[in-house]
Amino acid sequence: MEDNQYRNDPRVQLEIALGEQLNALISAAHALNVKAAARFDSSLQPASFHLIRWLYSYGPTSAAALAESTAMDRSSVSRLVKQLEALGYVRKDASPDDGRAILLSLTEYGQQQTIQALKEKESVFVDRISSLSDAELQEFIQMLRHINGFSS
Repeated sequence: MEDNQYRNDPRVQLEIALGEQLNALISAAHALNVKAAARFDSSLQPASFHLIRWLYSYGPTSAAALAESTAMDRSSVSRLVKQLEALGYVRKDASPDDGRAILLSLTEYGQQQTIQALKEKESVFVDRISSLSDAELQEFIQMLRHINGFSS
């Protein structure tokens, strides 16, 4: 197919429009994450908040698993965790399954700060979806699940 025919194809135009909207969604979500990170602790890098969010959502884990799950370098995770621990947001405990293994988790203070930081982010998000009916929201969720490869 020639370049002009390709660009004028209605399906291609729809796919381009979808890509643009997904990119806008990802960019908006990133901007909200950066704001939430600053709300959490403006002295920290947003990458630190990425680790905090993961621990908040999924609970205690090893530094290696945290690095793998967040697609971050182990040395970066180690450096950031040391900083988070020094600030009282993260603690290290021996694993109940293997006393030699160390698990990272949020302190009570870390959890409370996370909740406060996420409230602002969530209010912006809720405002953006508030005009959708329950049926529209369910359809949107199903479409995203399909695009993300989670549909059955």
